[in-house]
Amino acid sequence: MLLCHYGATSLSPWSTNSGKSTLACALCHALYSKGKLTYILDGDNVRHGLNRDLTFKAEDRAENIRRIGEVAKLFVDAGVICIVSVISPYRRDRDACRALVLDGDFIEVFMDVPIEICEARDPKGLYKLARAGKIKGFTGIDDPYEPPLNCELALPPKGNSCASPCEMAETVISYLEEKGYLHA
Repeated sequence: MLLCHYGATSLSPWSTNSGKSTLACALCHALYSKGKLTYILDGDNVRHGLNRDLTFKAEDRAENIRRIGEVAKLFVDAGVICIVSVISPYRRDRDACRALVLDGDFIEVFMDVPIEICEARDPKGLYKLARAGKIKGFTGIDDPYEPPLNCELALPPKGNSCASPCEMAETVISYLEEKGYLHA
């Protein structure tokens, strides 16, 4: 099973600082406590190794997601729940990853976090740099995000904040249990 952002489970937040990595960790721990074997493919970590040769131009972003999808498929083939925590701004790239695995093995979790919340959580100052024009192609600022049309699960904000990572992980686990993914 592949949980995605993609859209993670692909966690498919649309932007940096949405909480996707934090949710991925909480979800991994919660699934582990249920005896499930999991692995997290985090966008930042993958870019330090496997994808260090890629930029943030549209074609390299597509290749980044393609490579991550192929690696995630290997984990799924081995029976591991692969939690993918990446910014995947384009539907076609998420759809291509979905097509790699059997029907039902790609669960897209969309973290619908307002840009204001992401900017408020900006410890690296990336949004400030993007708004000043010092970072080009920044998702949500000068590069688009195409929200999913048919994700399996959406995690909307609660007013001006988001649920805690543990609450979001429990929402994802409840969905997976309800659909029978965790019974085997």
